[in-house]
Amino acid sequence: MTISTIKSRPIYPGLSPDLNARSNFIVCDKSGAAAVAELFARADSQFAKRSTIIIADPVSDADAKTLASELSPGTIEFLPSLAEGIARLHDTLQSAPMGLRLYAAGTEPLIGSVVQAAANYGIDHLSIRTEHRGSLQRRVQCVHCKGFIENVTTNPVTCTHCGLTLMVRDHYSRRLAAFQGVCIDAEVPGDVPPTEALYQ
Repeated sequence: MTISTIKSRPIYPGLSPDLNARSNFIVCDKSGAAAVAELFARADSQFAKRSTIIIADPVSDADAKTLASELSPGTIEFLPSLAEGIARLHDTLQSAPMGLRLYAAGTEPLIGSVVQAAANYGIDHLSIRTEHRGSLQRRVQCVHCKGFIENVTTNPVTCTHCGLTLMVRDHYSRRLAAFQGVCIDAEVPGDVPPTEALYQ
């Protein structure tokens, strides 16, 4: 669970099984797969059979075979990128029946992208069960040029679109699935603190 004084900062309570759901759709990456295994261990024997898992991360054939065996859900799909995982989620939500429960486990960009996609179908973020696992990397939007910077691990960071040096704030936009980056030396150009690796 992440704690921040900024109210928009997401909190990820951890995965817990909804035993009343008719079906479960789970999006995760390799790190999040461990959280899914723990979720299944806390559920009854039928929970996994009612579950579809999308692992949106490059996975070797050997790792895919191991994960499929360890998790043993009703359906498991391996997609090589988060973008393809989210596209698959969109396909599912377009025709999802009542009683589907959505889960997301892994990095913040993955969780944010799942929440963002689900909002397009009227699914409230509070109804999605989430757990952060793995890297603390962030997706950041430059508030000046509106460009997005992926996989940010340092603060400050240079905007790859406009070149400004940005302070990465804890302020988060669910609509954009991104943290906000603000020019750090607007008042005194060149007055930039040392770069710190904060989001490894």
